[in-house]
Amino acid sequence: MPKAYWVAHVEVANADPYAIYAAGATVAFAKYGGRPLARGGRTIGLEGGERSRNVVIEFDDVDAALRCYNSPEYQEAMSHRVGHAQADIMIIEGVT
Repeated sequence: MPKAYWVAHVEVANADPYAIYAAGATVAFAKYGGRPLARGGRTIGLEGGERSRNVVIEFDDVDAALRCYNSPEYQEAMSHRVGHAQADIMIIEGVT
């Protein structure tokens, strides 16, 4: 079964609530087997639009990534992001 990658491109408008989100999301990622591969480091935009914060979390499979996203832990964390950051979040299935 191929791995899955949770990819987020984020523009933070209010850092304090976003920090609460990030802390809670970290707990959820760990609980559901997520492993951070990239999290807010240096980004070099080459084509198209870009956001100031970019995140890649690896999961064992798409189902694990979806369980994390839909979990009470992540949904609680997300409540601190909504309205304080604009985010594009997707789950991408890896190659086999």
